[in-house]
Amino acid sequence: MKTRLDDLAVFTGRLLIAVLFLGGAVQKALSPGGTTGLLADWQLPLWLIWPALGFNALAGLALVFGVQVRAVAVLLALYCGVTSVFHFLPDDPWQMTIFVKNWAIAGGCLVLAAHGPGRWALQPES
Repeated sequence: MKTRLDDLAVFTGRLLIAVLFLGGAVQKALSPGGTTGLLADWQLPLWLIWPALGFNALAGLALVFGVQVRAVAVLLALYCGVTSVFHFLPDDPWQMTIFVKNWAIAGGCLVLAAHGPGRWALQPES
């Protein structure tokens, strides 16, 4: 049986993951240079920053409010896996730390996808 502590843990975990993606959206909006630099390094179109910003913002808000959490969490796990490729630079310890963190965040998202939003959500588990 789930307790209030379980509800608090799921809600807090959802919020912590959401803050990461909401912060990423703000960073892309206010200081896009880092992201556009990575895109340019991979010879990808710089306009890709805008769908990434939108996805980060919408997914973060969905987690905050507890809307479509399982589906959003799976998409975020995939996003983390794909974007980790940009940080796979074995000669750069900082980028490798980001690479590993992306996979850890993907793991947290998969746990959230498996367990759902908890009771403190606009669309609580049934």
